[in-house]
Amino acid sequence: MGKSKVRRNQKKARVSANHVAEETYGAVPHTFVFQRGQIGKNVAQLILDVRKVMQPYTAESLKVRKKNVLKDFVSIAGPLGVTHFVIFSKTPSSVNLRVARLPKGPTLHFKVVKYSLVKDVVSTLKKHRMHEQQFTHHPLLILNNFGSSGMHIKLMATMFQNMFPSINVHKVNLNNIKRCVLLNYNTESGEIEFRHYSLKVVPVGMSRGVKKLMQERCPNMNKLEDISELLIKGTNLSESEAEQDGDHNITELPQAYSGRGNMASQQSAVRLTEIGPRMTLKLSKIEEGMGGGNILYHSVISKTEEEIQEILKRKEAQLKAKQERRKKQEQNVAQKKDQREKNKVKSLEGMKRKFPEADEDSEVEDPGAQEDTAKAYSDDDAEYYRQAVGLDPDEGIGIYLFFKNFKICPNTKKTFGRKMKPGGKAFNKKKPGITEKNFGKKKFQTERTFANKNKDKFKPKGKPGFKKPMGGKQGFKKRK
Repeated sequence: MGKSKVRRNQKKARVSANHVAEETYGAVPHTFVFQRGQIGKNVAQLILDVRKVMQPYTAESLKVRKKNVLKDFVSIAGPLGVTHFVIFSKTPSSVNLRVARLPKGPTLHFKVVKYSLVKDVVSTLKKHRMHEQQFTHHPLLILNNFGSSGMHIKLMATMFQNMFPSINVHKVNLNNIKRCVLLNYNTESGEIEFRHYSLKVVPVGMSRGVKKLMQERCPNMNKLEDISELLIKGTNLSESEAEQDGDHNITELPQAYSGRGNMASQQSAVRLTEIGPRMTLKLSKIEEGMGGGNILYHSVISKTEEEIQEILKRKEAQLKAKQERRKKQEQNVAQKKDQREKNKVKSLEGMKRKFPEADEDSEVEDPGAQEDTAKAYSDDDAEYYRQAVGLDPDEGIGIYLFFKNFKICPNTKKTFGRKMKPGGKAFNKKKPGITEKNFGKKKFQTERTFANKNKDKFKPKGKPGFKKPMGGKQGFKKRK
C-alpha cells in the first residue's frame, strides 16, 4: 500500500508540474523569424542566426514556401501563441527588417546598415565560449541610451522589451542567465547596435594559479622554485582571457553561481564574449497594424497637419465606399436567394398542374399502374408479331414476349431456324475446304493443302500447329 501511495503522489506531482510548465511557457512571448521575397544565402544564414538568439521561444525549423503570404503566418500565430514577427527582406540596394506586434501592430521598419554572421564573429576570437546549454534559457536583454526624448524611441524600447520574457529580480535564478542581448541607441546617427554575448562569471581576489587550482586545472610550475610563488605571484602562467578585470565588471554575487569559487556574497567578475550575430539597424518608419495602416513616424518624409487631415479624410472615404459595396453585395446575394426560392415554388406548382392525378406520396408503389404498363407492352408486342409474321399470336403461350430475340427473314415468314452464334455463324457447321477425306489428316502434310488457299503466297495467321517464321512475314515463291 505504501508503494502505490507513493506512485500516486509522484504522478500527481508530475501532472501539476507539467501544468505549471505549460502555463509558464504560454505566458512568455514567442516569435517567428522568416523572410519575404527573394533573399541571398547570406541573409538566409542571418535569419538562422537570429533564430538562435531568440531561442528557446521561437520556431527553430520554420519552413517558408514561395506561395505563403503574410495572412498564412497570422492565421497560425494565434493558436501557437506567437506574439511577434521578425521579417527580413532584400532589395537591390539594401536589406530590410520588420518587427511586428500581433495581432494589431504596430510594425517597425528598419534598414540593416551592416551585419556580421555568427561564423564571422567567432572566427575573430582566439577562444569562444558557446555551447548548447546556453540556449536552453532566454537571454538577458540590456537596453542602453533609450531614455532620450521622442515617442518613436520609447516605442522602440517598448517593442524590444516585449519581445523577450520579463525577469523578476527577486525570484530569478542566476544560473539560468548564460547569454545577454545588448541594444545600444546612438543619438547622433540614430542607429541601433545589436550585439549578442556569452556570459561567464569568475571569482576575483586570488591569483591566476589559485583560480586554475579551483577549476581543477594543473598550472605550469616548471619555472617556480617554491609553491608560495604560485599562491602569491602566479608568474609565468598563461591566461586565455585577454580582458582585464576592474571596477567595471566586478560585482558581489547575491547567489551561488555555477563554477568553482563563485560563492554568495563574494566578489566575482562578469566577463562577456561576443558570439554573434552583429547588426546595425536604423529606423525607417512606424505604421499601425500589420501593414497598410497609418504612418505614425517616418524618418525621411514629414507632413504638415493639413496634409495629415487630408490623408485621413481620403482614407475615411475609401472605407465608406468599401462598406457600401459590401452592403450592396449582401443585398444582391439575398435577392438571388429569394428568386431561387420563388422559381422552385413555381416549378412545383407547374408539375402539379401537369400531373393532377399523381398522389402526394409518390414513393408508394401502385400495383394497378404496373399492370397497365405491362398490358400496354403486351399489346405492342402482339401488334409487332402480326405485322412481321402475318398471324395472330397464341394468347396461351406468351410467344410475343420473346420472339424479338430471333431473326426474321424479310422475304419469308420462316421465323425459326438453325441456332446461331453471337457472331452470326451457324453452330456446328463444317468449315469450307475440310472434307471427310482430309478431316483426320495432319495439317500442311502435302502441297495440295497449301495450294487450296493461295497459289502464290502463304500468309501464316498464327494457327495452332504452325510457328511464325523469324524475321517478319515471308511468302513462298511460285515454282517455275
